[in-house]
Amino acid sequence: MARARLGNRAARRLFLDRHALLEAPSGPSKGADLLDLISRLGFVQLDSINTVARAHDVILYSRRPSYRPAHLKRLYEADRGLFEHWTHDAAVIPMAYYTHWHLRFQRDADLLRSRWRNWRRDGFEAQFATVLEHIRDHGAISSSDIGKDEKKGSGGWWDWHPSKTALEYLWRSGALTVVGREGFQKCYDLTERVIDERLHPGVAPVDVAATVDWLCNGAMDRLGFATSGELAAFWDTASATEAKEWAAAQLQSGALEEVEIEQADGGWRRVLARPGIVEQAEALGPAPGRMRVLSPFDPALRDRKRAERLFGFHYRIEVFTPAPKRKYGYYVFPLMERERLVGRIDMKADRGAGQLNITAVWPERGVSWSAPRIGRLEAELDRVARFAGLQNVAFADDWLRDPI
Repeated sequence: MARARLGNRAARRLFLDRHALLEAPSGPSKGADLLDLISRLGFVQLDSINTVARAHDVILYSRRPSYRPAHLKRLYEADRGLFEHWTHDAAVIPMAYYTHWHLRFQRDADLLRSRWRNWRRDGFEAQFATVLEHIRDHGAISSSDIGKDEKKGSGGWWDWHPSKTALEYLWRSGALTVVGREGFQKCYDLTERVIDERLHPGVAPVDVAATVDWLCNGAMDRLGFATSGELAAFWDTASATEAKEWAAAQLQSGALEEVEIEQADGGWRRVLARPGIVEQAEALGPAPGRMRVLSPFDPALRDRKRAERLFGFHYRIEVFTPAPKRKYGYYVFPLMERERLVGRIDMKADRGAGQLNITAVWPERGVSWSAPRIGRLEAELDRVARFAGLQNVAFADDWLRDPI
């Protein structure tokens, strides 16, 4: 029997719908409404770079323009609707998913103990009891509160002293919980004091099969279509082998089927999807015409290869690229309009002057930057400036560049 086929435009719409980017950017952005949005996405990646606003804030703002950073801080630190841990990177995750992270705690405990020894963070295991006792006696702490007399290595910012390494290990393995951040520095407390005791790691044995099933189902729901490798990478907890075996069982049972997705270059790629996905995708309407600034770490762009296949948009962040070798800039934001990624923008907040400075905009090839499109960009940048607490937008003389 021939596989069902999904054209590129419909595939984009489905993917954007699953990432809350197909509907108009509007709606409430506090409390339960914000938690519902984060649950829909699965998680929101945290990042410290603040050229305009931090990545997690831009991710939420791009979907709910009424959002402000205080809304996330309240939901996370006061309401305890979220917890912080790792997916592919540090992220805030709905507290309802906490028990599904027990497998991650267990696997991180085994992996990091070996890996960090190899990174010559000698002595961190000897600090476990001391760190836990200090927190038990003095309350939540940050890494700056301990290990002041301990020697760091010479490898740069990632060379932590042993107590800092112990803190991170105890958090990653579940004994500690991050209860918030000050100046983006994590604050740790005992899990037993923060998390409902019914959810604590170790209350019941980890059910690996049930956790893998939850992870793969959740990834499929949020991606719309995927390979087994993409399912494994979404939460980055299930192994590639576990995801492959899960997918094979789902195919055999009829819970999944193989479909072909048209790529931006006109080629076709075989993936997995739930039955009926083609009809669902083809019934979706277009995305709104309003232009949006996306975070470089937006969930829709996290898988760079997928974004390139689906949207024809090649994006690589250049934060760690030496300035002379950068193609675009230090921290360049993608620009989305309807179902297209139409360009990228290099901009930075001058907080002293209350101004958003626009250095450059690079259109994507084949995208004409007409006066109406420039008007939509200017309107969005005015909104972004207000979101970032700035009063003005200033464009460099040569801001509109040729496609690269």
